[in-house]
Amino acid sequence: MHTLTYIGLKKIGRRVPCIRTTKRFNSNLSPPEYCLELIRKYDYENFICTILLKSKSRSVAVAVRSFNVEVARVAEQVSQKDIGLMRLKFWEEVIEKCYSNDIKQVPRHPVAVELFKAITHANITRRYLCNLVSARQDNISAFSKFKTLEDIEKYAEKSVSSSYYLILEGCGVKNINADHAASHLGKAQGIVQQLRCIPYAKKLNLITVPDEILFKNRLSEDSLIKGKDLKKLSDCVYEIATIAHQHLQKSRSLMEKVPKEGRIALLPAQSVSMYLDRLQASDYNVLDPHLQRRSWVLLPRVYFNMLKNRY
Repeated sequence: MHTLTYIGLKKIGRRVPCIRTTKRFNSNLSPPEYCLELIRKYDYENFICTILLKSKSRSVAVAVRSFNVEVARVAEQVSQKDIGLMRLKFWEEVIEKCYSNDIKQVPRHPVAVELFKAITHANITRRYLCNLVSARQDNISAFSKFKTLEDIEKYAEKSVSSSYYLILEGCGVKNINADHAASHLGKAQGIVQQLRCIPYAKKLNLITVPDEILFKNRLSEDSLIKGKDLKKLSDCVYEIATIAHQHLQKSRSLMEKVPKEGRIALLPAQSVSMYLDRLQASDYNVLDPHLQRRSWVLLPRVYFNMLKNRY
């Protein structure tokens, strides 16, 4: 269930998402335009940070982010596990063909074309791209659940941190401190994504609170889905959010050690921080409607921090 990393990936914060296949985009769009539109539509907060990157770095980030959207959306587009695995197999083969150095082998899909360009120009690491697919393969079952917080962290490392490693490479940054900061940020963002799924538990039949947290706070899955026992739910959310905050703080504590050209790649820390602050202000009531609305403050805040060269 928790493969729905972006909560349906549709305009988060404005409405409950529809679980259906995306309408085809305008066929007149070029591959870069198509990929940008894909990110804007389904991963808006990362889209804001992506367009602020410099030209070469941006092209790599667009390829990585759009590829991640495609594989993340597979689970919501299918009703059968086997069909989902077949679609993920397609993207696994796309990676293989993109590393062939032969454009003729690459499917004429805009995301595949841009991924080929990113690999050719920036020599990004294949293992991290494969992680984006395997994370979804491991968790595509409609009945899969997180048992522990550590399971969420492992999933976030593969499905979110791997994107940061690739984008850092696109920025020309190969630095152990940058990777360390990206790892913690990815875990913070991945945990927050699961928290943001909770209000849609009933709509999506989706449980993203780990079993160990539910058991510890004596909250049943039925109560979570129906939005009952709000005090117990808030206790669960507080415990999970605390771990996300710790990862975010650890990532930011490494800021001075991260090369300046790499800090811009970590700008999504702003959206993670803003959500956690708003969640705290709501006393960890994750069902508060205000948390589900997009904040107008995000863009100026991200831009200001970019100018200050910090995340």
